[in-house]
Amino acid sequence: MQHPKSSQPSSSADHQARLEAYLRELKLPMFLHHYQTYAQDAARSGLSSERFLLALCEAESAERQARRIEHAIAKAKLPFVKEIATYDFSAVENIPKARILELAEGDYLAKAENLLLLGNPGLGKTHLAIGLALAACRQGKKVRFYRAAKLVDELAIMRKDLRLSHFTAQFVKLDLLVLDELGFLPIDREGAQMLFQLISDLYERVSIIVTSNLRFTDWNAIFGDEKMTDALIGRLTHKGHIIEFVGESYRFRHRLQQDEQLAREGKPEVG
Repeated sequence: MQHPKSSQPSSSADHQARLEAYLRELKLPMFLHHYQTYAQDAARSGLSSERFLLALCEAESAERQARRIEHAIAKAKLPFVKEIATYDFSAVENIPKARILELAEGDYLAKAENLLLLGNPGLGKTHLAIGLALAACRQGKKVRFYRAAKLVDELAIMRKDLRLSHFTAQFVKLDLLVLDELGFLPIDREGAQMLFQLISDLYERVSIIVTSNLRFTDWNAIFGDEKMTDALIGRLTHKGHIIEFVGESYRFRHRLQQDEQLAREGKPEVG
């Protein structure tokens, strides 16, 4: 873009207009929106010009980082937002809080390690998977969430449309794939083979978080082929972390507590 020439004496308004034109061209929105306020604060407090510019740079950097995180979370396609901090570790047996918090720091992503969350329904496996996915997004990682059955459906569509290779190539660019509710809905043989191939392609390249209500001994019911099932489990568990969820569904337990509370208060139960 062309800017006003400065061969003639210019006014303060001219300087302001030229400055704001440059800030727009350089795509510095925080500078543009806040430089006057920061300049006034700097003048009142006697800050140096360097400190004034540093404050603006810090604000611009923080804003860009916030936008990057927002964009990463949007691209992850999470079904809802659940933070690790809101998970009730006291309600579920054998879930090591310290280990989960350590995983949230993201070292497993750098090593392309996997995480398998296995056990009874209603114990918050998806909650923790989403919490870890959010942590990864905030670390600048590329994340994608899928229900296992939904992913198999999309693989089948892409195969039918002769776009399967292009579709699966996108997954290799990820840092983390969350595969939720594996085995919750049945998968046909073709779908199982495509899912196996995708996980094999990501092996030691992309971290995968899997949640499943089924123990490993029951996975053959998902894939229908003992050799393929063993090979898949081998890939996922090699360099993998396994966390087993044991206990009664805390959603069910919470409902019972609500019913008991209503009964004590003499109110009808919510049906």
